[in-house]
Amino acid sequence: MITLTVEGMTCQGCVASVETALKKADPAAKVAIDLESGRVDIDGALSFEAAKDVVEASGFDVKL
Repeated sequence: MITLTVEGMTCQGCVASVETALKKADPAAKVAIDLESGRVDIDGALSFEAAKDVVEASGFDVKL
């Protein structure tokens, strides 16, 4: 399980964009996103770096 803190998500459309991008990178992944805290939990085959890269390519910042 990977947990990222994502900055810049302001609406459900942002949540959908992040979830879609992660599911495209790993279709079998289970993704849970909390918009208020910016917490993104990913249970799948992606490494931390790969998940971070996918989220950042979607236009959001990952807080380290």
